[in-house]
Amino acid sequence: MKITREIKTAILVIASILLFIWGYSFLKGRDLFTNYKTFYVEYESVEGLATSAPVTLNGLIIGKVNSIALNENTGKLLVELQLKTDFPISKSSTASIYEPGFIGGKQIAIYPNYNDKTLAVDGQKLQGEAKLGLTDKVGNQLAPLQEKFEKIMANTDKLISGINNVLDKNGQENLKVSLAELSKTMEQFHKATIGVNALLDDNKAQIKGAVTNFNKISGDFSKISDSLNKADLGKTVKDLNKTLAKVDVIMTGLQSGKGSMGKLLNDDAFYQNIKATTKELELLLQDVRLSPTRYVNISLFGKKNKPYVAPKNDTLIKVKN
Repeated sequence: MKITREIKTAILVIASILLFIWGYSFLKGRDLFTNYKTFYVEYESVEGLATSAPVTLNGLIIGKVNSIALNENTGKLLVELQLKTDFPISKSSTASIYEPGFIGGKQIAIYPNYNDKTLAVDGQKLQGEAKLGLTDKVGNQLAPLQEKFEKIMANTDKLISGINNVLDKNGQENLKVSLAELSKTMEQFHKATIGVNALLDDNKAQIKGAVTNFNKISGDFSKISDSLNKADLGKTVKDLNKTLAKVDVIMTGLQSGKGSMGKLLNDDAFYQNIKATTKELELLLQDVRLSPTRYVNISLFGKKNKPYVAPKNDTLIKVKN
């Protein structure tokens, strides 16, 4: 059978048309040899979401956004999804708008509910939600920073205005003088530092000896501390406290007039009696010294005692009462 030129031309045209349809569908993300189901999701806002945006399941592309239309009844945006039938999902699954990166726009991710065994049918509405993308998160975090930066800039402007008001010609001259004086001070400080370094270098041996002596003294003090620790100072302090307590009791008794010493310190009559007794004893001893024969009479030859003659300068008279 001979194929005419007209038949060849018709076959070529039909093949071109089919190839064009297949290529157009492929570019739109739809495979002519794959079955799809249509689902609908409503969102308050789909900013950044475009038609033909991928729909993913655990990161795998299973469909695309077919169209976005406004629902006049609810005022929400109705998004039509075309998903491959090879990936059955439950009717309680969630379609979430997310942003995978700064480049590429937003996409829709399907989060299936594996506990729900009822599969979604063609034309059913799914639950929708929108997650903040990276751009939104960065924008939310940059908004407070922008406000703080604006406040800082305002304060900086005020500060610069204040500095300009303070640093007039006289202020600038004073600042120059202060900087010059500060430079001189730093120069003198540098010279003093050089002198101190030279002094330390010259007396390095003495300083080393002083440090050695200090270390030796510290070692001796450590030994003394160990000796004091071993001497049981706690027991000594306790004994000292007991002794001081007894002394305190004695002093309290003396102050209250207990005992002879207490009466001597506090009782004036007792003191006067002792004073008088002491005076009489002194007079008695003086009389025994001046006239011993009155008290001791020893006569070998029967000689009579001489009468008592009082001394001319009687010291008893000089004793003060």
